[in-house]
Amino acid sequence: MSVVTVQLGQCGNQIGGELFDVVANDSSTTQGLCTKKENESYQACCQERFFREEQSGLQVARALLIDMEPKVISQTLLKAVKSGKWKYGEKSYFCQKQGSGNNWADGFCARGPRHTDVLMNMIQHEVEKCEHMGGFFTLMSMAGGTGSGLGTYITQCLRDAYPKSFFLNEVIWPYGTGEVIVQNYNSVLTLSHLYQSADALLVHENDTVHKICAQLMGLKHISFKDVNQVIAHQLGGVLQPAYSSVGATAYGQNPVGNLLESLSPHPEYKLISIFNIPQMAEASLAYSAFTWPGLLKHLRQMLIASSKMEEGINWQVRPPPAGLPSEAKQSPNKQVHFNSSVANLIVLRGKDVDAADTACFKDSALYTSWIPPHVALNVWRTCRPFNKYEKSATLVSNSQCLLKPLDSVVRKAWNMFASK
Repeated sequence: MSVVTVQLGQCGNQIGGELFDVVANDSSTTQGLCTKKENESYQACCQERFFREEQSGLQVARALLIDMEPKVISQTLLKAVKSGKWKYGEKSYFCQKQGSGNNWADGFCARGPRHTDVLMNMIQHEVEKCEHMGGFFTLMSMAGGTGSGLGTYITQCLRDAYPKSFFLNEVIWPYGTGEVIVQNYNSVLTLSHLYQSADALLVHENDTVHKICAQLMGLKHISFKDVNQVIAHQLGGVLQPAYSSVGATAYGQNPVGNLLESLSPHPEYKLISIFNIPQMAEASLAYSAFTWPGLLKHLRQMLIASSKMEEGINWQVRPPPAGLPSEAKQSPNKQVHFNSSVANLIVLRGKDVDAADTACFKDSALYTSWIPPHVALNVWRTCRPFNKYEKSATLVSNSQCLLKPLDSVVRKAWNMFASK
């Protein structure tokens, strides 16, 4: 099934361009660890999900680019053409001459209603080009005006127009030190509205991704491009084809629907995070070796200690005894917080993937008491390596790890409001 991607604002369009680059490069590479048939099946599935083919043979992204300023859209369109592997459709973008100025209300209350018909018609044309529509994947920030305000408005319109479709929103959490003065207001407004219209919110925190670039990638001068490439790599590790059960002979049909089925057992728990391992500079890959037991041991500790990086994990955090109610699982030491999960999805890619033992994630102590571990945990696998990593593991988690940044944003927004 196909996924229609909606890129909104500067942030959404830049990440979208990087994501399609990652997907196109991955699908066009022939992996020696797989048979010819396996490679062909993988490539065909990937292309059906994210691209449609022109008569010339060039892949066209199933995506819409929306922004109130033309600069970023022009750069994204040009970058895609220069790749030589894919491009955006000729009528797949919408822009104006003046942005929303980080004003959430301008995007949601003014720009959205003013351009509703044009935007919805543009999206409808892209949907009609899908033989089998699997859902919408929306990329947006929470701090700005166009991405957050207009993005929230468009998501609501899409929910009304396509009530039976799946909606997964990728939202970028702002830096804690502040990008814009009203970012906490914008974030609270975005989250409160998206919670009513989206099926799940896949969250990346700018602060965390910045640390990954500095500490794991070894970058000294970190740009938005570097941050966006890390996010795109993690998204690709989740959205690219994988088998949803041992012994399966066909890839999962609906990437968005299958993801939501695995991670959203309750409609009120929608905030999802990604833990990815290994993460390192490309130049270091040739000098590194990984084993599945080592990767999964670190990934489990990253989950329970709520650490997005394998470097600096707090190994003092331990799961509580199984069978305790949720409120009893909190550690008496506030500095050592155990991260309890509602649901987890592990995506394993690479050599000897069938030998990877994920039994350590089936511990009932890792999960809330009202859902059994065999329901809360899902594992997807493929022997095809991803993005030059011989072995890689991605954990997509519906857990408590976003409570701290959420509390911080709400507190800052309230303090700003109360100080008036």
